Amino acid sequence: MEKEKADRIITEYFKKLYGFAVRKSYSYDEAEELCAEIVLQVYQTLLKAEDIVNTEGYIWRICEHTYAKYVSTKKQRAGVSIDEVVIPYYDEPEVDEDDTEIHRLRREITFMSATRRRIVFLFYYRKRSIASISAELAISEGTVKWHLNKARAELKEGISMERKIGMLGLHPIEATSMGHSGNPGKNGGPEYYLGDKINLNIVYSVYNTPRSKEEIAEEIGVSLVYIEDKIHFLEENGFLVQMKGGKYTTYVKFSPQKYSVELEEKQTRLQLMIAEKLAKEYVPQVRTALAEGNRELFEAAVVFHTIATKCGFDMDKDLSKYVIRTMDGGSFFANVNIHSEASDPEYIPVYRNLPCYNCCGGMYRVSEKYPVSSWSVDSRFSTRVGTWKNNLLTDYEYMYEYLRGELPENAANAEKLSRLRERKYISDDGKVNIMVVKGRMEDVFEKVPELDPAIRDTFGKEVVEYAMMTAKEYPPQMQDFIVTSTVNSFIGNVVAMMVMDILYANATFKLLTETEKTTTNLLMFCDILP
Repeated sequence: MEKEKADRIITEYFKKLYGFAVRKSYSYDEAEELCAEIVLQVYQTLLKAEDIVNTEGYIWRICEHTYAKYVSTKKQRAGVSIDEVVIPYYDEPEVDEDDTEIHRLRREITFMSATRRRIVFLFYYRKRSIASISAELAISEGTVKWHLNKARAELKEGISMERKIGMLGLHPIEATSMGHSGNPGKNGGPEYYLGDKINLNIVYSVYNTPRSKEEIAEEIGVSLVYIEDKIHFLEENGFLVQMKGGKYTTYVKFSPQKYSVELEEKQTRLQLMIAEKLAKEYVPQVRTALAEGNRELFEAAVVFHTIATKCGFDMDKDLSKYVIRTMDGGSFFANVNIHSEASDPEYIPVYRNLPCYNCCGGMYRVSEKYPVSSWSVDSRFSTRVGTWKNNLLTDYEYMYEYLRGELPENAANAEKLSRLRERKYISDDGKVNIMVVKGRMEDVFEKVPELDPAIRDTFGKEVVEYAMMTAKEYPPQMQDFIVTSTVNSFIGNVVAMMVMDILYANATFKLLTETEKTTTNLLMFCDILP
């Protein structure tokens, strides 16, 4: 066969040959050694061959032959005995694949820690001395002996009883949604790290009970050898936190598996009461503080921002340990919602069929290139799509260039103009359809008066009581965070949405048109106007 054709076949089959070697080996070193021998034999045979009818079958026969030869010359066929339980290092032809005892021993070895598994491999399979293992792993000979004794005990225990598989191994959780508060980093929020189902269940396995690596493996029913890299990945990105003693916990907020309908209604009742009071006593102060002549849509946006950011509580509690800090620069609080069931399904709530109060934001974007910044909240009031992922700083930089007349219709600007039209920030005929405020963001928002503490005090006690009741549904390491974050965010966007509903219903503000829904609760600040 011509060399070029042989090279092409080797390239095509290399991954499969390596996979064959991995399946036949118990370490990557062995796999690479076996794979190299197989590739050499296949390549040499191909160069000598003439016409090959069935290339794949021909290659696999060489693989099997090379593997058999490798076993006979490199390894003892008798296998390894650990306390009178024999396990062949390679698959013996005479060993029944259903041999329960052998497979259970293999399984138990994979559940060991990486260090102990390595020592067992070197001592029993490689026939290495205690001294050489000590030197290679840079640990004392006494430590090597201790690991071997513990390994024997673990194997005996694991084989003499059924290994316990935790609830997550039988019924893994699934996320219904994920979210974050803060800077998501280049890779994005928790979705990037916990979108993998195994990663999600690894983190959840330590949520209610701190666990070691070995206990995590048992809880999710997966061999430790397969998840050690995942555990390391989650730890270095802040989703797992190692405690004293080597066990892990997490500060990701998971929704409880049980919730109280009555407690949720208590929250809604209290928020509606606060919204009515703020709409009556505080919103007029906000509107008065704004300069005359401002459009109603602008006033509505400032009212929303003010309610969401200036009317809340501020419990002075250090929550820095709950911040997830990822390797790509992310710094955020992470939350995951999972399927939950009512603990009091018989309770009939008074407040039913309420509108959706979910929001994305406030989203702040500040340019270093231009004197441009923005604030926005996406909700049912707006028609913007894509939430924070689609709210790009470049959108506002492009708008600034457009306002300055620097984006004429030509091929060079086609992409920028297309993006602005896609977001509907400019219309097809070139009209600006975004609220632009001349001045700095902080100067505009600082004009608004603070909420009278007497108004806040009228409902402060009830909010704290609600937060403490809610925290009881969470594990101990999360309770400080739940109380503080619940109190501090109790008003926020939800109450701001309720206030806006009141103001639209009583005609303080006119109902939004479809065009206005593009820019409602979105303000762009810069040094020029359209």
